[in-house]
Amino acid sequence: MEKKGTLIVVSGFSGVGKGTVVKRLVEDYGYSLSISATTRAPREGEVDGREYYFKTREEFMSLIDYNGLIEWAVYVDNYYGTPRAFVERELAAGHNVILEIEVQGAMNIKSQYPDSVLIFLTAPSAEELKNRLIGRGTEDPAVIEKRMKRAVEESEDMEQYEYIVVNDDLDQCVKDVNSVIVAKSCRLEENKEFMNKMKAELKAL
Repeated sequence: MEKKGTLIVVSGFSGVGKGTVVKRLVEDYGYSLSISATTRAPREGEVDGREYYFKTREEFMSLIDYNGLIEWAVYVDNYYGTPRAFVERELAAGHNVILEIEVQGAMNIKSQYPDSVLIFLTAPSAEELKNRLIGRGTEDPAVIEKRMKRAVEESEDMEQYEYIVVNDDLDQCVKDVNSVIVAKSCRLEENKEFMNKMKAELKAL
């Protein structure tokens, strides 16, 4: 029987580099990336179906009504959600699936998929976080202020995650996140079927 894949949830403060880390995990280690649906407008260079599925509010509400999303949440006046079909198909095929979602959505995922791994990414300091948001150059000061206020709220939820990874050096951060996932797959309870098979084979020799 093929082993089912692991669902990995990556959350973190806005501007911490979640997208870059997730992209590297997909490129370097072959994770399947679940692309979220959102009602926010595309940023320059973003492509529908690559960074996000960009939806109108009406289209998004239709997905909710037909149970087409595992989770959804409102973040800074826009809707974000995780399409169900892709995730369940990939997990059943034994692939590890990585989701980049907000805190609200992460808690929802954990309640539906108790074996999922929750990882929270943070900058080394609050000052550095603000500098990264400013450095992106994609938002005006009012939106940056809104995101920093949201970060205060999100910091209260950090303890609900199983792992906290600091994104100071990108290469190291990517390795650290992958190490967490490898360690999870090596845990005893993840390998009971293999262990029993090994015992039976040894007795039969």
